[in-house]
Formats: sequence, C-alpha cells, structure tokens
Amino acid sequence: MALSRVWMSLFLIVFTLTGSICEEESESKEFVVTLDHSNFTDFVAKHKFIVVEFYAPWCGHCKKLAPEYEKAAAILSNNDPPVVLAKVDSNEEKNKPLASEYEIQGFPTLKILRYGGSVVQDYKGPREADGIVTYLKKQSGPASNEIKSPEDATSVIDDNKILVVGIFPEFSGEQFDNFTTLAERLRADYEFGHTLDAKLLPRGDASVAGPIVRLFKPFDEPFVDFKDFDVDTLVKSVEETSIPTVTIFNNDPKNHPFVIKFFNSPNSKAMLFLNFSSEHHDAFRSKYHDVAEQFKGKGLSFLIGDVDASHGAFQYFGIKDNQVPLIIIQTNDGKKYLKPNVETDQIAAWVKDFTDGNVQPYKKSEPIPEANNEPVKVVVADNLQDMVFNSGKNILLEFYAPWCGHCKKLAPILDEVAVSFESDPDVIIAKIDATANDIPNETFDVKGYPTLYFKTASGNILPYEGNRTKEDMIDFIRKNRAVVAEPESRKEEL
Repeated sequence: MALSRVWMSLFLIVFTLTGSICEEESESKEFVVTLDHSNFTDFVAKHKFIVVEFYAPWCGHCKKLAPEYEKAAAILSNNDPPVVLAKVDSNEEKNKPLASEYEIQGFPTLKILRYGGSVVQDYKGPREADGIVTYLKKQSGPASNEIKSPEDATSVIDDNKILVVGIFPEFSGEQFDNFTTLAERLRADYEFGHTLDAKLLPRGDASVAGPIVRLFKPFDEPFVDFKDFDVDTLVKSVEETSIPTVTIFNNDPKNHPFVIKFFNSPNSKAMLFLNFSSEHHDAFRSKYHDVAEQFKGKGLSFLIGDVDASHGAFQYFGIKDNQVPLIIIQTNDGKKYLKPNVETDQIAAWVKDFTDGNVQPYKKSEPIPEANNEPVKVVVADNLQDMVFNSGKNILLEFYAPWCGHCKKLAPILDEVAVSFESDPDVIIAKIDATANDIPNETFDVKGYPTLYFKTASGNILPYEGNRTKEDMIDFIRKNRAVVAEPESRKEEL
C-alpha cells in the first residue's frame, strides 16, 4: 500500500533522518543507467526486474542518495543475475509525463518494475548502499523461500521483524497458488517462507499439516494463524495483524519499519508524545495501550513517541515542549486534533470525544503580524480566511518555505509585482510560510515550493503556472482579475 501524500509529507518531515550531503568524486564508469522519455519504455520492457529512481537535481535528499545508489548499482551489476538500477530526471519537462504516470509526489522516489514494467511496486528499503544491495537481492529472488530444516527457520525468523510462513501438506493446489500470489503481492513489505513441516517452526501448533498461514511478529501475540486462503482476505489479515497495537517511535532503528507500517495504515493516526525518561512513562504507556485495545477496529492507529526523537514532529505540527505530554490525532484529510498536557486518566475520554465528533480541529498558525506594511502582505493560517477568502479582492498568494532557494529567488520579483499594484486597492500580493501554517488541502494543492495561486474578487481560485517574471505575473493578474463588488452601504448612497 503506498503512502498517501498527507502521510508521505508527514513521514519524510517528521521521521526521516537527514545528514550532511557529501560530494564524492565520480567513478569513470557509471553503473546507474540514465533513462528519459525516449528510451524508458523500451529499456524497461527488456528487464524482468529493474529499479528506477525518479529524482530532481535540486533535491537535497537526491544528492545524498546519489553516491549510495551508484555504489549499490556497481555491486549489483555483479549479482547473478545482475540487478539494474536506473534513474530519471523528473524535473526535465520532457520527463514529467513519466513522473505523472508513476504518480511521483516527492523526490527521490524509487520504484521496482517487474516483468517488463507490467508490475510496479514501491521501493521500501534502506537508502545506504549495503542496505540497498541486501534489500534488492531479496526482492529480485523468490518471493517465498522453502524452510527445510530448523536451521532454515532460525535464519529467517527474526525477533525484530515479521515473517509470513505457509504450512502445506504439498506444494501444489489452489491454497499454495494463492499463498504464492500473496507473497508476490506483499513481498516489498514482508518476508515469506513455506514449509511441509510445522515442527520446524519455533512457535505455534507443531502438529498441523496445513494448509495454514502463520505470521510471526515481535510484538503483541508472537504468532497468528490464518486459514482462509482467499487472497484478498489474506492480504487484509496480514496487513491488520502486522501493525502493533501501539507503535513505538524513538531513536531505536529496529522500530522504524513499524513506524512505516503505521503511516501506511489507512486509519487516522493517534500519536502520544512524552518523555520516555519520565517517571510517568510506564503509567502513560500502559494506559495508552489499554485505550488502543479499546478502540481497535474503529479506524484509529496508535503511536507513542519519545520527545527526544520527535523534534521534526513538533515542528511539523507546530506544538511546543511545554505542551508535553500531548496527544495529536491527524485524519486522512489532513485535519489535526490536539490535547496538550494530557493526564493518564483523560486519554480514553478524549479519544472517545474525538470518535464521537466532539473535538474541534487544531490549526497550526504563526502569530498574526502586528504590522503588515510591506508591499507583499504576510498571511498566516489564523487570518487566511479574512485576508484571502473573505477579502473580496484579487489576491496572488505565494506558498513558500524559508529554506527554499527558488522562493528566495522569487522574493524580489514578487516585491516588484506588489509595488506595481500599490495604487490599486483591488489587488493584493501576499505570501504564506507553508511550513509554519496549516494549508487547506481541499483548496490549495501545494506539492512543492514556491506554489502560487490567484484568488479573484469573485471567488475563483486559479493556479499560477506561468513564468516567474514580473511582466508575466502582472499580465496574468490583469487578464484574470474580477471587478470588486461595491459595499452595500455605497450602493444605498448611490
């Protein structure tokens, strides 16, 4: 299951560890194959298994990945059979239809293409060379490996990961075929094995002959058995039981795969943040687990996060250290609900109030500026309604990020546009820091920075996709502006 854009943004901003970008001298031979719109389809069609990175040259994460990806490509070129790694510059205009076809929403995005491109899967492995190699060797091999001995079982059953094992009286028939289909479908997320002898497995009824599917996991109950071999039912069962009742987020990398599973869940996300070194940690953890059990199956997934590992979360949500311990719930439409300084005995009642629709959404906003006298007006979430939607004026609004180089380049041009309309009371040029203020996703589709929208005086909202020059933006405003309606008091005077 692919991460939705809401959850992908949150996961990358909140939980992805970033580091410095180092420059390395390129090797004389490049092992990563460069593809574009002209050769992509033909090249992919020739390969049973290929990995493609969709990147942008300006992307910091792409620059960090590049040397690791190249190193992995060099190693995998000697695999038997070789594994091909390729890349596409999605920033080039000619390649944008490719990026759209593969639903690329951020950079870098890696896709695994199987059987000439007929099967497309998200890459969900590590981003450093050794991890990439290990992950792709498994992905390019069989979807499920036979367990023939206790040593085989020991080698694949790990106390820190999930393993799905099919137990069969023979490796044929409809149930075995359905298990194989399951393994192929979910191989990017789980490891699979199959065996003729349940006695080789460390947990569960050793006397069963099958067919049965047994899922081993390092949390909650140590294993779960499934007997319904309908493929869709198996997929649902595996997905539902592979998420902990409460996912733990801290600095332990062993927990990160389960954090990814948490964000892949279709449920709304309930997140409790507190100090794991606090004397109250155990009491909160126990109570929170009870609440998670109480609301299981009601559209909520639960995570508990250590504040020491969650600085990105605090920045993303606009929450403060003095609000800890706190619970925040985010729904799939991006709405957030906050309970700061929560007590253990308040958790269950507040979550119930949320599920009953009795909690008002929380909105992240910078303070409304006391003075707003610059040519380009500052908008924040708390005055977006008044300054933009209810203003009755023609407004060009920039969504920017303070660290964005393209935004910095655009800033003086926007100033010039604003100065050009200073004597026109019906036109406003404005900007909003999209990293510090909540943006209504149902109105503005902000996938990158800067993004510009034009709201006419009549209420129409148009994306600005023209050249970022003073002349082009002024021309766009003049062509698309609407006449400002006269106030009722003015009409009565006339």
